[in-house]
Amino acid sequence: QVQLVESGGDLVQPGGSLRLSCAASGSRFSINIMDWYRQAPGKQRELVAGITSAGSTNYKDSVKGRFTISRDNAKNTMYLQMNSLKPEDTAVYYCNAKYVELTTAKYLEVWGQGTLVTVAS
Repeated sequence: QVQLVESGGDLVQPGGSLRLSCAASGSRFSINIMDWYRQAPGKQRELVAGITSAGSTNYKDSVKGRFTISRDNAKNTMYLQMNSLKPEDTAVYYCNAKYVELTTAKYLEVWGQGTLVTVAS
């Protein structure tokens, strides 16, 4: 079974930067798609950015040009570099992975526990 652990959330001033990390651990798995989601207080969880194992990326319109998603397949780790942060970026950020369990060939999905990003002066 795969587990995801996010890190890097913090309090930052508007215009500042943060880098989130999401590390996957487990045995005998192959991750296909990894995504970053976020959920602000009182709002639904939304997709922020995603990346395939081949490196193809997609972004929510409001973060294009400010956020960059990347991954290190050898380390099973995904990153989200967030620049020019705005108060509206404040949320709990979750990573999500869709993967194949190699022993059973099942296609599964797992969520991390979330990391809080607060953008405020």
